Amino acid sequence: MKKVEGGICAVENVLAAGACEDNYGVALIHYPQSSAAAVFTRNKVQAAPIIITRESVKNGKISAIVANSGNANCFTGEKGIEDAKEMTHQVAQDLNILPEDVAVASTGIIGRQLPLPLISKLITDALRRLDNSPAASKNAAEAIMTTDTYPKEFAVETTLTNGKTVRIGGICKGSGMIAPNMGTMLSFLTTDIEASPAELEEALQKSVEKTFNMVVVDGDESTNDIVVLLSRPGQGNIDEKFQEALDYLCSELTRMLARDGEGATKYMEVEVVGAQSLNDARIAARSVVKSPLVKTALFGADPNWGRIVAAVGYSGASMNEETVTVSLEDGERRVAVVDKGEIKAFDGTEELELAESIMERETIKITVDLSLGTFTATAYGCDLSYDYVRINSEYST
Repeated sequence: MKKVEGGICAVENVLAAGACEDNYGVALIHYPQSSAAAVFTRNKVQAAPIIITRESVKNGKISAIVANSGNANCFTGEKGIEDAKEMTHQVAQDLNILPEDVAVASTGIIGRQLPLPLISKLITDALRRLDNSPAASKNAAEAIMTTDTYPKEFAVETTLTNGKTVRIGGICKGSGMIAPNMGTMLSFLTTDIEASPAELEEALQKSVEKTFNMVVVDGDESTNDIVVLLSRPGQGNIDEKFQEALDYLCSELTRMLARDGEGATKYMEVEVVGAQSLNDARIAARSVVKSPLVKTALFGADPNWGRIVAAVGYSGASMNEETVTVSLEDGERRVAVVDKGEIKAFDGTEELELAESIMERETIKITVDLSLGTFTATAYGCDLSYDYVRINSEYST
């Protein structure tokens, strides 16, 4: 497996484009006659595009995706549904496909009607720019940005066990309102493997559970989350090599989301090992990365292991404070601040001095060893800074 350039356009026959004006953007992806699978938000308040795309993807094929930024088209009633459908109809008419074969997505402010004339203009602009090139993928990634500070894209190439070489590319956006069960996160993935919708859905669900559902910026779960995976039609080719590549791609995009969290100054990974079950490992890791107290300690470079242990304790995972070990590392150095229940980092110790130094770094890994089993999970997050409050206090204006 290796990284390749081109994002979603690393896959042959995938066309992409982006168009922006003021605070609005539109991204287009065209992959004719592709198999499709998707994962959506679990929020009970769901945006109009989510409602439309849920129905469209049931057929197992999507030929195009249209996504807008600047307006979530959520809590907008029947008018919102009509506007989302109009977006699909405009794309379908130009590309000579059925409206039901167009997925639609939106991100932005909730509760405001979509500025359809402007979005329609941007769709027209994007349709004229469709291309299979690295620049086209980047333009699409830029068009769906809201409070993101940079476009997020990645692509990999791998060789299947049958000897075939396949590629997977992806773009995503997300910076705030990022929580388990995804966040205000749009992600569009393409691959040239030949697969059925059922095979794609199984592979995508596995990857999402390991990656996008393990990232937390602020703990708020969005109304607009969506991940769509498109492939060539066929079946019987997805194997462990493809799954490994898809997992890797999604994990890299997940790390980008966490690093670019609103106002973030530091990135953290929390790995829980030695859990009694996979669920225990996941809920414990997510509990630590979403803890406001852990996040603010990260921002303040405070190795407050007590907050980490407390977050694991209320997560619902099985734990024993007499067996737990908590370690901090920065890629070069590692220190156990608690070792099998014994406190190592307290005033005057070398462990505390080293822990304080590690917490000054921009990337910190926290490892919690529960010593109760063999299951492991990793969650991804960032600190909580003054800028997060500023960005979100000013967001609607």
